Amino acid sequence: MVGTDPARVRTMFDRIAPVYDLMNTVMTAGIDGRWRRAAIAAAALRPGDRVLDVATGTGKLALGAATAVGANGEVVGLDASPRMLARARAAERGSAVRWLEADAMAMPFDDRSFDAVTIGFGLRNLPDTDAALHEMARVLRPGGRLVVLEIAEPPRGLARLLFLTWFRRIVPFLGRLAGQPVAYAYLPDSLRRYPRPDDVAARMGAAGLEAVRWRWLPTRLATVHVGRRTAAP
Repeated sequence: MVGTDPARVRTMFDRIAPVYDLMNTVMTAGIDGRWRRAAIAAAALRPGDRVLDVATGTGKLALGAATAVGANGEVVGLDASPRMLARARAAERGSAVRWLEADAMAMPFDDRSFDAVTIGFGLRNLPDTDAALHEMARVLRPGGRLVVLEIAEPPRGLARLLFLTWFRRIVPFLGRLAGQPVAYAYLPDSLRRYPRPDDVAARMGAAGLEAVRWRWLPTRLATVHVGRRTAAP
């Protein structure tokens, strides 16, 4: 089973890059686009902002941010997988996003470089949640916003039953049909390891973010967390 070893995770995402967007659409019945729009709205981006999208994958969240910040803004999409970035470049349609292959755990940016940092469906794939949050907080300017979009396990009710059935049974089956059984068995495994939403919020606070809040998104299978960088160093 693939774990969160960075080299193995990068290799896995390189391998699934050609089917990644299609599988996301199938796995979420197309609602993943709505979730990304909610994350962009939560970032409260303004024209001219400088934005970093971490673990950008095929770049959909970064492209949404580019639309929000306009021609005078700047968006950097960072990912460790060159093949995912190649898909992002192919889909950008003239957008001014700068695509960068780099390690999310040691990003090549100065402190306080960005007005907003986003990460969509990527935090659970990084080897150390706390260190990753500290690194993202480091590159935020005082008052800047960190937005974390992630699938999360509901604690109870019909949403939990749907989660357990879909992500632990149907998604691995779909992965086998797509010829990627290891990658799509990794998904439910990574979700089991991912902290609960209230725990993610607490970790964001420990990383130097304030006014942290979070909410369930439609279907209650994903959450969006938002925190603001404190003025303290």
